[in-house]
Amino acid sequence: MSDFIKLPQREQLSVEMTWDLSKIYDDDQAFMVDFKQVKFMTENLIKLKGSLAGGASAFLKAIKLLFSLERKFDKVFVYANLKNDQDTSNQTYQGFFSQVQQLQARVAAASSWIAPELLQLSEQKLETYLQNEPELKNYQQFIKEITRLRSHVLADSEEELLAQASDVFAAPENIFETLNDTDLKFPIVKDAQGQNVELSQGTYDRLIQSSNRQVRKAAFRALYQPYRQFKNTFAKTLAAQVRLQNFSAHVHHYSNAQTAALTANQIPVTVYQQLIEQVHANLPLLQRYVALRKKILQLEQVHMYDLYTPLIEQPEKNYSYQQGQKIIEQTLQIFGEEYLSEVKQAFAQRWIDVPENRGKRSGAYSSGMYDTPAYILLNWQSDLESVYTLIHEMGHSMHSTFSAHYQPYQTSNYSIFLAEIASTTNENLLTTHLLQEQKKPAVRAYLLNHFLDGFKGTVFRQAQFAEFEQWLHTQDAAGAPLTADRISNYYFDLNQKYYGQEVAADAEIAFEWARIPHFYYDFYVYQYATGFAAATAFSQQISTNGPQKYLKFLKAGSSADPLTIIDQAGVDMKQPTYLQRAFKLFDQRLRELEGLLKES
Repeated sequence: MSDFIKLPQREQLSVEMTWDLSKIYDDDQAFMVDFKQVKFMTENLIKLKGSLAGGASAFLKAIKLLFSLERKFDKVFVYANLKNDQDTSNQTYQGFFSQVQQLQARVAAASSWIAPELLQLSEQKLETYLQNEPELKNYQQFIKEITRLRSHVLADSEEELLAQASDVFAAPENIFETLNDTDLKFPIVKDAQGQNVELSQGTYDRLIQSSNRQVRKAAFRALYQPYRQFKNTFAKTLAAQVRLQNFSAHVHHYSNAQTAALTANQIPVTVYQQLIEQVHANLPLLQRYVALRKKILQLEQVHMYDLYTPLIEQPEKNYSYQQGQKIIEQTLQIFGEEYLSEVKQAFAQRWIDVPENRGKRSGAYSSGMYDTPAYILLNWQSDLESVYTLIHEMGHSMHSTFSAHYQPYQTSNYSIFLAEIASTTNENLLTTHLLQEQKKPAVRAYLLNHFLDGFKGTVFRQAQFAEFEQWLHTQDAAGAPLTADRISNYYFDLNQKYYGQEVAADAEIAFEWARIPHFYYDFYVYQYATGFAAATAFSQQISTNGPQKYLKFLKAGSSADPLTIIDQAGVDMKQPTYLQRAFKLFDQRLRELEGLLKES
């Protein structure tokens, strides 16, 4: 019988390498006390329905109860979620989390009346409330966030009708998930050892990175067989999603679905458009990177299945968690004493759950609320990628920590548009730090390629998705049919436009659109690209001019709209300069990598 490494049980782990959730609740009994309190507060909030027009004091009472309820629920949610994720086989915490998910729905339902009722109040009446009740000024941003969309809110009866149809609106995404994750059957393929592997979304990610080209090719072709087979079903499903978004935008008095989605997050459409324009202008950089891949891998022609195999092997060095901690502290000392002190506290006070164990949720994330530490879940693999993962999640955790320290609860939660900037800034600073430290050509080549690969996947690829999504909605709004063939032909041509003549026109890639869940998230993907580019600009700014402006960004929460917060920190995302700076850095690092590989 061959040897294999068994994952330890949760109770076998060293306590010092696990997170300390007693900082949320001393024990499960304390958790249950708050759980019951949230249920009680939920009932009290429902009783206040209809009270907002009853004067400033009644208005303040309802808003204060809403935020008290949400704040206490946040704490309950984090505890149950983290307890469940540390060992998903634990029946007790499975039960806790299931109960909390049900409670979450009750909290949402109990508070659903507030926004429509608030919008029934005139601007003049709200201004009178603010004058008569000074404490309401603490909630001015919340009120502004609701009232700024007043012209796009329908009559109560109409909004209620749309709310009742929410299950219908969710149908395309639900159908896609069922078809993609459950019903689709993939062929059997062979791995590099000649073993049969049942292809799945998960095993594909591993096989497409194989150093064996035949394995990559077989996996690529096999993956797209069922998507080609069911292309008409996927097209109908995606077309229905697009039609629903266009319908919703129209009835809510928006010019189009893109404007509706971006206005909700206070982002001008010009930010989206200039991303695509700047990516188009810099496609030769992507194509040059692909040409380098062709040369290093010694290929006559690059195929789509050649784009994900590692160009440069990871340096053969084990990084203990303690070594990773040291590197991260060295990298982040550039932020100054306050930031570094919080990072050291995260390590010392056990905010981080480090090793893998049986039943632990895979991957990594940062999770914390206003009254809890910003915990980090890891599955440490003792490699350089683990160090990158930890500093990425530490970026999220420090963003949450500074936001909580410097903002009241009601403006502490930063927007999705800002979320990935802090984490990616940290990754970029780590690359810069390691490049300053490392003189070995092989290690430098790995670090440079790590950055370039991340840029390719996050800026170029997500911009391609964003451009495709924009085309879908424009076509539907113009009355053009979104058939499987039209969608596939456009996607195929767009892919060729991005990768150019260096990449073979593999027929299978025409169906890639069918497997991307983000096309059901309503103009979401562009934020990955803008966030990465903004993080690149910030990391350069910090290295050159210090962290003072950037720290203001971390402290701002949602105290202003996202672009104002970023602008005050030194990056103007209304102008293309931040994107141009990012592409310039891509070019510089590509040149260095080309030079290193030419010498080797």
